[in-house]
Amino acid sequence: MNRRATGTAAVLAVAALALAGCAGGDGAGGGDGAPIVVGSVNTISGPATFPEASQAAAAVFDAFNDDGGLDGRKIDYKMLDDKGDPATATASAREIVGSDGAVALVGSASLIECEINAKYYEQEGILSLPGIGVDTGCFDSDNISPANVGPFNDMTLTLQYGSEVLGLDDICILLEIAGSTRPTYQAAIDKWTEITGKEPKYIDDTVPYGASDYTPYIVKARDQGCKALAINPVEPDAIGQVKAANAQGWDDVTWLYLTSVYSENFADAIDDAGAGIYVPAEFYPFTDDNEINADWRKLMEANDIPLTSFSQGGYLAATYFIEVLKSIDGDITRESVSEALKSMEPIENPMVGTPYAFGTQNTAGWPIILKSGTNAWEKVADDWLRIGE
Repeated sequence: MNRRATGTAAVLAVAALALAGCAGGDGAGGGDGAPIVVGSVNTISGPATFPEASQAAAAVFDAFNDDGGLDGRKIDYKMLDDKGDPATATASAREIVGSDGAVALVGSASLIECEINAKYYEQEGILSLPGIGVDTGCFDSDNISPANVGPFNDMTLTLQYGSEVLGLDDICILLEIAGSTRPTYQAAIDKWTEITGKEPKYIDDTVPYGASDYTPYIVKARDQGCKALAINPVEPDAIGQVKAANAQGWDDVTWLYLTSVYSENFADAIDDAGAGIYVPAEFYPFTDDNEINADWRKLMEANDIPLTSFSQGGYLAATYFIEVLKSIDGDITRESVSEALKSMEPIENPMVGTPYAFGTQNTAGWPIILKSGTNAWEKVADDWLRIGE
């Protein structure tokens, strides 16, 4: 079975269902004193998961509520698992937006839900501020604006760093494709070519999520003469890919990964990193002992939430939302929240290289490396790397 083709068909089918979807609640926010309902749709189970973003957002909202909330009104945060399944993602959005009457979605992180639900959010007049935007729909909808750089700009950044800073030639690209993200990844690659004049030596877009063995894909890339591999996996897949290269004795390959592998768990699992594993961290490197991440780290550790870029994204999404919420005069409704988000002034935070404003895209990453035998990430730059610079 062609999993990619089947997945795409399922996405399109459910997207059609979403377009025909019925209108739901009014998102009135429940009136004076009632909880302010905020939701998120997340892939918490399935072949590729992103659980930390909504956990981090929940921790921010819990702390906000413990401090009294918004003039006594608490945030009622609802987190649903779409399981990476289009039908479940569709139903989850309708439950939060239609049945629960959420005023906004904040801190979501899903493999597929933006593309599935973007038209529905537009139809319902609700805005979404994902902690981690993953699929194409997170970056081309007027109603969705993630807190993170995203995998597409991240791909351009890691290619740019590899060719222009590391001076690598013969860079090959392996892609794990969910839904209809293939053209957007191609656009990210084309952007790199436009900026640098470089082109990939080889592209393989058949690499699956959650494979039991990545050896065939690694061997094929090595046989193509690749000196560096730019890949977009989630953490377990990346561990499998590096170990597959180790098993083949391929010890001089440079890995150009995305932020999705930037975790302490990944570093602990890798003893042989070849010629180095490089990542343009989408948020200020949390493995660097610095006050910039102090509040985030304290909150995550207090709530036993993994220290990852995903939890940084969820933390920031919720933090941005609370700041915007406080700026609203009058009733807290879906309409007033949407208006406040659309008209917000950019929020600067040293955890990101681009000030956040709804509808803008973050284009900065902080280069870091994992060397063989260290089991620890290190910064390899003194400032943000920006696309095109």
